[in-house]
Formats: sequence, structure tokens, C-alpha cells
Amino acid sequence: MTMTATIRIFTDPTEARETILKRKPLDQIDVPPSIAAGIERIFGERLTPAQVVERILADVREKGDAALRAYTQRIDGVELDALAVTGAELDAAWHDTPPELREALELAADRVRQFYAREPKDSWMDWRDGEAYGQIVRPLERVGVYVPGGTAPLPSSLLMAAIPAQVAGVRDIIACSPPEEDGRIKPVTLAAARAAGVTQVFKLGGAQAIAGLAYGTESIPQVDKIVGPGNLFVVLAKKAVYGVVDIESLPGPTETLLIADDSANPAWVAADLLAQSEHIMGSSILLTTSTELAEATQREVERQLPDLRWRESIAESLDANGGIVIVRDLDQAVELANEYAAEHLCLLTRDPWALVGRIRNAGGIFVGEASSEALGDYIAGPSHIMPTGGTARFASPVHVRDFLKVTSIINADLDAHNAVAPAAVEIAEAESLTAHAAALRKRVEG
Repeated sequence: MTMTATIRIFTDPTEARETILKRKPLDQIDVPPSIAAGIERIFGERLTPAQVVERILADVREKGDAALRAYTQRIDGVELDALAVTGAELDAAWHDTPPELREALELAADRVRQFYAREPKDSWMDWRDGEAYGQIVRPLERVGVYVPGGTAPLPSSLLMAAIPAQVAGVRDIIACSPPEEDGRIKPVTLAAARAAGVTQVFKLGGAQAIAGLAYGTESIPQVDKIVGPGNLFVVLAKKAVYGVVDIESLPGPTETLLIADDSANPAWVAADLLAQSEHIMGSSILLTTSTELAEATQREVERQLPDLRWRESIAESLDANGGIVIVRDLDQAVELANEYAAEHLCLLTRDPWALVGRIRNAGGIFVGEASSEALGDYIAGPSHIMPTGGTARFASPVHVRDFLKVTSIINADLDAHNAVAPAAVEIAEAESLTAHAAALRKRVEG
């Protein structure tokens, strides 16, 4: 079947701000009819995704493994005898993975590990006369990694989450991924788990996997933090269990924003836009100073799309979330990019480094035409788990410090205490906390 798509060109940046560049909160995302129908089929009534997640979390918290097995059968159509992947299954998956793919996974794992080995993670102490203050930095003890499955499993996401945790010194790294119809996890995901040094793998997906990791069951130990991307139900479940455990973010649909001038290669630009639209609901946007590049890129999208495996869903993503915006100059492009705060920001200009220092909001900056976003997805080194939905205004990609916690150290002898206690008393009394003030005075008075 021939599939074509025309990516829309906006000549008015103001119109683009109100449409393609406008952010939509997580709770305002429209649920496709197919998902709504699936909810009604599984639960026998019309429920919102948030209600589905609430029900699953409550059941897993109360019934443990029994609920996990029941939801895996109802949602995934798989009846599981054991939830955990055995060591023999991991060994078999590694053996069955083609040698070239094993080598690629090991290379990617090594590059990610080398990148994060540079990140500081040290405790410190400041010793003074009669005082010592500092911080003890320790790794979390147990982390859960969610790995999407389905038609497009993401073993790369397992590497990008597990390896920074491993570098941080996390003792136990537990992965969950949905099983296929035969009750197994795709071998490439298990091979990635082995390459990343994952401790345990469980055959679980969706909100029920998040519930198992957050609350613990007979089979699954409770974790301290859950990381990794997933569908709407996974994200809502992560949001709901925050506070019981930590989470790294609420990852929404992925996105790429490109800034390009007339020096950019339209075939490469089009390929980057198509690659991001390969993700369901992915956003692919080009900001360019060149009308000629915009039109050439539009033609390249139409030319390249028919050759792609997922061309139908790519066309849908481009139609819903793709666009080309013609800007006045690179200054305006930078302004729009900082407002949008993209997960991935690609600079395809004559002098991309001249723009890097002006970018305030982005999950990752890909500098130059050879630095494709796809390179970062797999093997560059930095984790591809980056803030989406405009959260790059305040959030960061997954990094080593996501898996570290800080304990403050406070030490003062009596002389040091009494030297500053009067000021502390003043503040305590201003807050009407007289017991606090009394605790300070008793040491001063002896």
C-alpha cells in the first residue's frame, strides 16, 4: 500500500504558537477510541485511564501476586505460572541474540557507562573550630526499571536507565517488561538486561507492573525508585505511586525540535522528522529561516515515507503533531525553542555551537547535522530518558544523581552552639515555637 503525508508549513510563528507549539497537560490528552473500547472490554464499564490505574493499584496493593497474574491475563492475554525470568531464560536469550546485536548492546552499554562514570558522586565534610558540617551521599538500595514491550520493544531504554543506576552504586536493579503471547519477554530485552547488569527481570507490563514495584508482592521486592518510559497508564500509575516511591519523571509522548538554516540537508532533516514520528503520538517540528529548506523538506518527507515500515502510524503522528515553522531569523527560532522546552533539540545550522549557550530549556542538545537524535537514542552515551511535555524548563535527563540520596551531617561543640544560638532563638520565637527556643537556651544557660 502506498502511503503519503504532507507535513504542514506554518508561515506565521504566532499561529504555530497556538497550534503545533502549544503544550497540552497530561490530564488533557485525548484517549483514542481504540483504547476507550479496550477499557470497556476489559473492565466491563466505561472508565477513564485514571480510574483504571486507581483500580489496578488498589487490587495489587491488596492481593499481591494474584492481582498481577489476573491483570496480566485480562490485559495482555497471557497466563503466567511464574512472574520472574529465570537465569536459564536470561542465558538462553543472550545465546539466541545474533552476535552482531550482542556486540552492539555491549558497545552501547560501555559508552553509557563511560559517560556516567564522569559524574561526581562524592560525600564531603567541612571541618571548622568546634564544628563539622557536610553531606553523606549514598546510592539508593533498589531501583525498578520499566521497559516497554509490544510491537516495538525498547531494550535501549533499559540500558539508559539501568546503567546510570549501576554507576551510582545501586545494589539491586529490577526490570519489568510486558510478556508476549507465549509468556516470554522478547530476547533482545533480556539480552539488554544482561548487558546492563540487571539483578532481576519480571514478566509484567502496564500499571500492574508499576504497582508491583511500588508496593511489593510475594514475588516482587518493593523498590525505592521507578524509572523508565511507558504508555499513558504507566505514566498515570507512576504519578499515583509517587510518595510511596520516587520516580524520575512523568514521560509523555516523545518530541524533537529542529532549528535549521539554509545550509541544512533537507533529506537529513526529513529523515529526523520521520524518525521521531515513528513513536505513537511523537512530535516532530522544524523551525527554519529558509522557505526553500521548508519546501524541500516537505518534498523529502513525502518521498521517504512510503519506504518506512510503520508509515501509516508515522503519517498519523505527522498529521497530528508534525509541522514546519518558518521563522524571521535564528533569534526567533531560539526564542521559540526556549518557550517549547523540547525533549530533543537539534541544531542544524552553519555555526551550531554559536546557539548552544543561548539554549536555556532542552532535555538534550544535538549539535550539528551529524549529531542525529537517533544516535543519542542508542549509543552516544547520555541517557535518552529525557524530560518531555515542556518539563525541560525544570527537569533533567536521567543521570547518576537520580539514584543518589544525600544525608546532612551537623556537628557542633557547646562553644560553637552557643555562639549562634541567640540568633536561632530569635527566629524560633518569631515562629512562636517556644519549645525550640527553650531547647537552645538550656544549652546556653548550662
